[in-house]
Amino acid sequence: MTPAARLQAAIEVLDLVVASARDDGPPADALVTRYFKQRRYAGSKDRRAVRELVFRAIRAVGERPADGRAAMLALAADDAELRALFGEPRGPEPLCDGDAAAARSLLPPWLVAELSPLVGEEEWSALLERAPLDLRVNVARTDRETMVGQFPGAEATPISPWGIRLPADTRVDDHPSFAEGLVEVQDEGSQLIAFACEPKSGERLLDLCAGAGGKSLALAAAAPRSTILATDSNRARLAKLPPRAARAQAMIETRLLNPPRELDELAEWRGSADLVLIDAPCSGSGTWRRNPEGRWRLTPERLDRLITVQERLIDIGTEMVRPGGRLVYAVCSLLSREGSGQIQRLFERRSGWISEETPIAAGRSDGGGRLLTPGHDGTDGFFVARLRRPC
Repeated sequence: MTPAARLQAAIEVLDLVVASARDDGPPADALVTRYFKQRRYAGSKDRRAVRELVFRAIRAVGERPADGRAAMLALAADDAELRALFGEPRGPEPLCDGDAAAARSLLPPWLVAELSPLVGEEEWSALLERAPLDLRVNVARTDRETMVGQFPGAEATPISPWGIRLPADTRVDDHPSFAEGLVEVQDEGSQLIAFACEPKSGERLLDLCAGAGGKSLALAAAAPRSTILATDSNRARLAKLPPRAARAQAMIETRLLNPPRELDELAEWRGSADLVLIDAPCSGSGTWRRNPEGRWRLTPERLDRLITVQERLIDIGTEMVRPGGRLVYAVCSLLSREGSGQIQRLFERRSGWISEETPIAAGRSDGGGRLLTPGHDGTDGFFVARLRRPC
């Protein structure tokens, strides 16, 4: 592919990303892969160059643009080499007076007021930097020192005692340690959410929003003789957990929930869980390093809906915790209403619950919990709070 053809391909991919962000479809990475599966003639250098252009444009534009051309014009505004490719053979249409470039910005302007006060403007650029590749060691079957020796260039993660960090382009899915269930791909921040739970063998642990089960697997590794129930309302995501659990040799029961009947479907757990983990659906603003097009998916209306869902899940979770038991609430978000604001509202609805310190040796205190951010801690951004039910 010529440079102009690569630019045109990037615009076509961006059109797909814009539509997917609008319609809550697949992520940009998946769309890039799908695009090139249909274009086998493109070589590895072509695919790499197009992908780089796509993600450069996504990072440059904070709000969802009108289309891929508008996003690329924003990138080309200060790149003469890109501008020169418009109108070239097999490239995009020539530049014209009617072209409207998308506005360049790190964040959607409406979202700035929603950020935690701890996330100052000096940290914004870190929200879009390339994330490292972290693995969680299955400490029920091996140890971190052994696994560091299995991967060239690996080092221990600085905060999580379970993690190792690899060079960004390391292949993991065909490594024997991954195939044997000795490691799982999991960002250090995500590991720390499970670490904050401090699970103990013999306990009854409920992972209320388990998704594909990354944190359930971490709980099982830390407390292998516990009883773990992983639930979710998304059948496709939850279906990914059983094969992962089998590979890790972890005993985890799964259960598909059907809103709004969760309390009935969890009747035997009501008031009996030693721990309830609520890793709630959220804006994903803490994971924009991996999914920068997440900024294009979020709207004020969607944020309001997510906050309502989070409150409902917290109320369900509090019903499951036994007297003296604990609830851990977490979101991969840097927005106050999703984090500290939810804990404040919980205390207003249910008196007597006790806020506890987490064992995380990083982050900053944020209301009733702890906030870790890419700029301050080098992890994905997340808020986590641990609460205890009164006896």
